[in-house]
Amino acid sequence: MGRAFLVVMDSLGIGGAPDAGEYFNGDIPDTGANTLLHIAEACAAGRAEDGRSGPLYLPNLTKLGIGAALKLACGKGGAGLPDTAHTGWGVASEVSKGKDTPSGHWELAGVPVPWEWHYFPDKTDSFPQEVIKTVCEAAEVPRILGNCHASGTEIIDRLGAEHCQSGAPICYTSADSVFQIAAHETHFGLERLIKLCSDIAPKLHEMRVGRVIARPFIGTQQSGFSRTEHRRDFAMPPPKPVLSEWVQSAGHPVIALGKIGDIFSMRGIDKLHKGNDGKLMGDLLSQTQNAPDGAFVFANFVEFDSHYGHRRDIAGYARALEWFDAALLPVLAALRPDDLMILTADHGNDPSWHGTDHTRERVPVLCAGKPMGHIGHIGFADVARIIANHLGVPVPRQEPSANGY
Repeated sequence: MGRAFLVVMDSLGIGGAPDAGEYFNGDIPDTGANTLLHIAEACAAGRAEDGRSGPLYLPNLTKLGIGAALKLACGKGGAGLPDTAHTGWGVASEVSKGKDTPSGHWELAGVPVPWEWHYFPDKTDSFPQEVIKTVCEAAEVPRILGNCHASGTEIIDRLGAEHCQSGAPICYTSADSVFQIAAHETHFGLERLIKLCSDIAPKLHEMRVGRVIARPFIGTQQSGFSRTEHRRDFAMPPPKPVLSEWVQSAGHPVIALGKIGDIFSMRGIDKLHKGNDGKLMGDLLSQTQNAPDGAFVFANFVEFDSHYGHRRDIAGYARALEWFDAALLPVLAALRPDDLMILTADHGNDPSWHGTDHTRERVPVLCAGKPMGHIGHIGFADVARIIANHLGVPVPRQEPSANGY
C-alpha cells in the first residue's frame, strides 16, 4: 500500500483570491497581494540580492507545477517560473473566513472553520480587563507589558529589558485571532511560560480566540534578544474529526512534523517531530525513506512565514524557497511508486505587501509520486479528500468545499 505526505509550505500564496478585497493589512486591502509572484519579480529586478543572486531558481517545484499554478491562480507568470509541469498540479481556494494558520490547516484537513474567530482589533490597549486579569492571576504578577499589536521580534527588542527587570509577561496580538505571550527563558522560566499559556488557553478559547502562543526568548539588552525554537501553540481543537483522525481511525499510522501537533491539538497523531525547518527537512527525508506502508505524514515548514513573511524580508523568503527546493530533491527521489506527496500552503504572507500580517491568497497544490491527472481549481478541503482517497480511507460527510472557484 502506498503512503501519503502532505507538506505545507507555510504562507506560500499565489495570489488570485476572489475575496482578497475583504481582507486587510492595516487600511490596505489584500487585493493584488501575491507572495510567490512578488518574490519572483523582486529577484528578477535585482531587489533580493542579500545572500543570493539573480532570478528565483526553483527547478524542482517548477517541475511539479508551481509556475503553472501561479499563472492559473492569478493570470500572471512569475519570472524564472515557467508554466510547465511534469505531474498533477492545481490551485486551491479557501472558504473559511480567516487567513490564519488554524483556518488554513483545518480546511486542508477537511474541516472549514464554521464560525467567526474573535479578534482584538485595537492597536493599543488591545485586551479587555477580564483577559488581563486572567493572565495576571495565572502568572501571579501585578501587571502585563505590551497589550498591543506588535511584531514578535520588535516587541522583545522594545520591552525585553523591562520584562527581565519586572517579571511582567509581554502580551501582544496581531490581525490574526491570537493571544501571544513572550517571556525570557531564564528570567521568567520556560516551563512557567508554557504552563501560563496552557492555563489561560481555555478562557481564550471560550472567546473563540484561535490560538494562545508561548513565545520564549533569550539574550540580554547588551547582546540583543532572540526568540528560541521552544514556541508552543495552544490552539482550539477542530469542531469535527479531521484528516489525521480519519486516517488513524482506519488503522493507518500518522506522523506529524513541525507545528502540526499544536495546530490540531494532537488529534489523530501518533508521533510528532519538532524543530527548525532544517531539522524538519531531515525528518521528512527520513519519513520518505522509512515510514511504513499506509502511513500518513503531515508536515509544516513555518519559517517562510515566521522568519520572512511577517518581517517583510523578500530576499530572506527567496533564500528559504531556494534552500527548500534544493533540499526537496532527495525527498522526491525517496518516494515509492505508489506514494502520493502533496505540497501546498495555508495562506499567503506577501513580503512585499503593506503591514506585517498574512495576505488572503490562493495556494498551489503540487503532486509528486503516483501519477495524478490535472487538478485545476479546487477547494482547500478537497486536498484532504485526495489524500483520503489515495489511502483508501472513508471521507466523512463534511461542509462543502470551494470546488468550482
